[in-house]
Amino acid sequence: MDPYLLDFLSMLVRWLHVIAGIAWVGSSFYFIWLDNSLEAPAPDSDAAKKGVGGELWAVHGGGFYNPQKYLVAPAALPEKLHWFKWEAYTTWLSGTALLVLVYWLRAGAMMVDTHVRVLSPWAAIGLGAASMLGAWIVYDLLCKSPLGKRDGLLGVVVFALITALAWGLAHFFGGRAAFIHVGTAIGTIMAGNVFHVIIPAQKRMVAAMRTGQKPDARDGLRAKQRSVHNNYFTLPVIFIMVSNHYAAIYAHAWNWAVLMLIVAAGVSIRHFFNRKHKGIYAWQYPALGAVLLGAAAWWATPHLPPLPPVQGEVNFNRVRGIIAQRCVVCHSPAPTFPGITVPQAGVLLHTPTDILFNAQRLYQQVAITRIMPLGNVTQMTDQERAVIAAWVKAGAKPE
Repeated sequence: MDPYLLDFLSMLVRWLHVIAGIAWVGSSFYFIWLDNSLEAPAPDSDAAKKGVGGELWAVHGGGFYNPQKYLVAPAALPEKLHWFKWEAYTTWLSGTALLVLVYWLRAGAMMVDTHVRVLSPWAAIGLGAASMLGAWIVYDLLCKSPLGKRDGLLGVVVFALITALAWGLAHFFGGRAAFIHVGTAIGTIMAGNVFHVIIPAQKRMVAAMRTGQKPDARDGLRAKQRSVHNNYFTLPVIFIMVSNHYAAIYAHAWNWAVLMLIVAAGVSIRHFFNRKHKGIYAWQYPALGAVLLGAAAWWATPHLPPLPPVQGEVNFNRVRGIIAQRCVVCHSPAPTFPGITVPQAGVLLHTPTDILFNAQRLYQQVAITRIMPLGNVTQMTDQERAVIAAWVKAGAKPE
């Protein structure tokens, strides 16, 4: 595919993915808030007599709303019934398409890091796909097992499952690819919950009512459990979506553990808000989240061995020669590195003007985090990194 068209297609799919994700997460947050904010109607009220288990009044956009939730179902269904499913399906489909466009079609460059594990591109793709499917299968079996009746313990086991997945992927892929595949595995679990559990349960309940039968309350309970799980998954998944911008996290030697600290912080913070909806201000949960994030920040601080002393004169021509040899294969209008079709992150380094413009970014990625070149595929030496660092520290002068 033409590099420009591939890049433009990736942009459109990413845009769709973000929009659909906002809609899905927004509906998840709203309905969890709604469930936790409902108040039981008076026992002798018309609502209670209709089987309403909870209701509330709200004002928004200049109008008043009175949502009601039935204990099981109303006596009769209305002609028009709104479903919430395409937000989830569109998010997963667009996210998977983006995974293919950005990572799988460029697996040799974006997924394989020979310093971590020597893999063929096809092996990396197969492992990535297996992580998504396998995570859903194991999670679903856990929920259907006797463990599924013990929510707290189930949550701990699922967290351990995701931790094991993060550890395993970090031992096969480069950091960015490992993180994104942890995210796509969680996203697959979330979409699987909607497609295989929540919507089928709701369809069975509706079908029972259409035939004059009483819906099975267990369907509602199972759907509710998976919906709550999805709600707790949201903050970790959103972090993983943006994590590829933060090399200090995904390039860390223990990147999987740092990631899980952040995931745990997200779950803890989300739990605070879920409790807050019920009027319970459990401040220990955001405090725990802050401690976990602080620990992640401290642990992820780069502690790499010092670069060696610079040998020889440091000037722009020397720096430009290093960049031409080690960086331009990926950071030019027409990259020549196999699997790379557009300049990575939009960074260009093929002209003096571009090098000067990106001097601080070069220093951060090459000398501080040392994540670039990605997987050090072009074999940049520590002496070359030291030259670039010394040039930037001296003012990044164009001579």
